[in-house]
Order: sequence, then structure tokens, then C-alpha cells
Amino acid sequence: MRKIIYLASIALLFISCGGGGSDGPTPTPEPTNTAPTVPSLVAPTNSLLCINNAVTFEWSASTDAESNPIVYQLQIATDNQFAQIVSTTDVSSRTQAVTLDKGKAYYWRVKATDSKNASSAYSGTYSFYTEGVAVANHLPFLPELVQPEINSTISGTSATLKWFASDADVADVLTYDVYLGTTNPPTVKVGDNITTPVFAATSLQATTLYYWKVVVKDNKGGETRGQVWNFRTN
Repeated sequence: MRKIIYLASIALLFISCGGGGSDGPTPTPEPTNTAPTVPSLVAPTNSLLCINNAVTFEWSASTDAESNPIVYQLQIATDNQFAQIVSTTDVSSRTQAVTLDKGKAYYWRVKATDSKNASSAYSGTYSFYTEGVAVANHLPFLPELVQPEINSTISGTSATLKWFASDADVADVLTYDVYLGTTNPPTVKVGDNITTPVFAATSLQATTLYYWKVVVKDNKGGETRGQVWNFRTN
């Protein structure tokens, strides 16, 4: 009996001393990498009428919490939704020169990416116009959506539609035509020559998907047709 107790004690000693795993140091977890901050646009400033079509873009520096090297992506498009991109450039500096077509409206934005592929969100979008040859009037910029947001659902059967519009010719007077309907693109004009960028849509059908767009017109005969936006009633 004493021999059995002795063997059991030896076995417990081995379990308590040898079964606990490695005696080595616990590895230090790799620190979490964070994305750089969002850069801010500097030049060309928003809604600027540029004199030259060779444009130098400038933005503020992003910061990276881990001090990783940063590369900036500059995107230039002919629409404010960036569906028609004309240039995408990755640079390590905060400036980039690009030669563009004359007499056109352009939209630009920048994002920052660190060396570990963590990216910031894109900056806000700025617009500008390149100077054309013997151009007497510039078309208004594309209208920008304010409310309701694309693919959003609104309560009730009425909606306040809002947008923002601007013109490189700052003295021009802008008016708006609003199209609204259940087909894409909408063909029914519900507002004609509106002088403020807001329209009250009433008597809408419940649980229905609506499409709408805005045509911006200046007082010199120029007009710009906006993109189609949508919302749903609940």
C-alpha cells in the first residue's frame, strides 16, 4: 500500500511541474495599425475658374499614428460622383501637376494610404473650371445632392428635395427644373424655373421608389443636367 501511495505522489509531482506548457516569454502582440488621417484640399479652391488648364493640385499632409510612410492618391473626374475618372495618380508629395482639357468642369479628391495598406477615407470634393478658348459663358457645375440621401427611406408621403449648385461665372443667376417620378430616368417635370435649390414634393405614394434629378440653368442660356438620385417612401 505504501508503494502505491509513493508512486501516485511521484506522478502528481510530474503533472504539476511538467504539464504547464512552455517556460518561455509570452510573445508581444503586434500593435494594431491605424489608417492615416483624411487630407484636406487646398488648391485649386472650390468652384474656381482656372486661368490655365495645366493645374497644380495641393492638399494638406495626413498624419499616421505609427509614423508609417504615406502615399496620396489624387483622383480627377468630370462628374462629382467619380463615375467618369480622367486621372488617378499616386504620389508621396502633397502637390501634383496635371494638364487637363480646356473649357471643362472638373472634380477632384485625395486619400492617404500608409505603407501597410491602411487607407483614409477620401477628402471632400472640390470643383473647378479650366479656361476655354474664347468662351463667353461657362455652364453651371453639376448639382450636388443635399437631401434626401441616395437609397434612403423617408417617412410619410411628402419629401423636401434639396441640392447645391454653383457656377464659375459668379454673377450668373441660376434657376432649376426638377424632374420626379417612378421611372429611371424621371421624365415628369414637377418644378420649372425654380429660383431656390429646394422643392417640396407632396402627394407621393407609400412604399414606392422615386427617382429625381435637377437641371441647373444660368441666365445666359447654359444648362447642366444632373445625375439621377432616388429615395423610397415607407
